[in-house]
Amino acid sequence: DPATGSLVDLDRRMEIVRLGQGVDRTGRLAPEALERTFAACRQYAAAIAEHEVPAGDIRFVATSASRDASNRDDFVHGVRDILGVDPEVITGAEEARLSFTGATRELGEDTYLVVDIGGGSTEFVLGTKSPRASRSVDIGCVRMTERHLTT
Repeated sequence: DPATGSLVDLDRRMEIVRLGQGVDRTGRLAPEALERTFAACRQYAAAIAEHEVPAGDIRFVATSASRDASNRDDFVHGVRDILGVDPEVITGAEEARLSFTGATRELGEDTYLVVDIGGGSTEFVLGTKSPRASRSVDIGCVRMTERHLTT
């Protein structure tokens, strides 16, 4: 809401696409993971069109899997073709900052430790109103599952 500076949900959804499937082992985004991601992007594109959100108001942030993959350009081009925006492949430090801000924005001025466990990385962020210290490590649930849990 521009008048208050607060966020207002137009649509709330989450799709687990496992983009990082196999990246730790192969160094590449798997074709089936890309297709799941592009299918989710098409659903988001429909919601964006329905709510008439201008392209300039869209920020698409990509994290660990796209940082680590040698074929990240396939991902970037696919997202751009579907959504009309370039995904930002952000650093672990920026991922930590965004995680902290999102988790603590509406909280008091205490000191918080935010732990964001993703598919390929985990961010630890300590701070009050803003991050004071952070660390991003290549330990995520998809990465660890593929390394250590086999059938």
